[in-house]
Amino acid sequence: MAVVAGALLTPAAANAQVPGSPHDLFLCATINKDYVIGSKLISLSGLYRRNDAGGYDHFGSNFPQIFSISFDPRDRNFFYVTNINGCMQTSNGGKTWRTGTSWDMTEAKEVCVDANAPDNVYLALPDGIAVSNDRGATWVRQEKGLPARGKYTQTIKVDRTKAGRVLAGCESGIYLTENGAKSWRRVQVARDTVTELQQSPHDAKHWLATTQNDGVLASRDGGVTWKPIPGLLNERSWYSVTFDPTQPKRLAIGGWTYGVRTSEDGGLTWVDRTAGLVEPSRVFRVSVDPDNGRLIANVFRNGLFVSDDFGRTWRRDGLEGATVYNFAYLSKSAK
Repeated sequence: MAVVAGALLTPAAANAQVPGSPHDLFLCATINKDYVIGSKLISLSGLYRRNDAGGYDHFGSNFPQIFSISFDPRDRNFFYVTNINGCMQTSNGGKTWRTGTSWDMTEAKEVCVDANAPDNVYLALPDGIAVSNDRGATWVRQEKGLPARGKYTQTIKVDRTKAGRVLAGCESGIYLTENGAKSWRRVQVARDTVTELQQSPHDAKHWLATTQNDGVLASRDGGVTWKPIPGLLNERSWYSVTFDPTQPKRLAIGGWTYGVRTSEDGGLTWVDRTAGLVEPSRVFRVSVDPDNGRLIANVFRNGLFVSDDFGRTWRRDGLEGATVYNFAYLSKSAK
């Protein structure tokens, strides 16, 4: 598939302070606000990369739903994406693609490369978990220890400190493997789906999880035990959580009903930082730029909003009408 290029410049490009930044920002985004089935598709969806002017360039195929992206640490042009067809990989930066998953591994939710064993890749599926040990060429299900029912998997993350140690967020709880998915054990029960897992960039033992009905959970022992974070509502879904790589005590979460909450004391107290976002503030994803600590929020079908004071004030930052499924940062010095 040929690269489709299209630069979307933002009103805030002059203030973006992106040139010379150590990281590239990649986004998985669908732009379909007000789209009616059967009408001509004129927007570009799929993968975007932030450019040096502070705008966002579309690349790769114009695909309506790409949910996640994960890079091979040995080669920045070799990466994986998940979509409704399964998992695709490219070896040339998105110019051409190959689907390695079979017909019974569709609607993949998240993909994660094991940085300590990069040939091994883990895939979250609506009906379980699949693993590739040959860089995405073939995939097999690895579900020993998962329940017969309740293994819908929304999120999967590899522990950066140890090859083969992986956490998965399913509809029945959080599961852990320490042997490359040969077996799993449930470490946390959930009433409904675990929507995201994140490992702290400052403390590898510190993990956070968002859920649909159990609030936000924290682990301080590498994901072995979990406790709800007090002071946060749990009647509705939280969809996203992020650590600030620039300041260890700053955290942010986003939710469909609750908007954005931030903490600047390591999660002890939380403040509503939704004011300034478009209403209704159905926040689908939050992220923090590792280069400058800028907080980024995506409001469902309303594009990007950024804050330079950790949510106290917001401004629009492009991709109007977009739903962003995932953010990914890659060092520009990566091979």
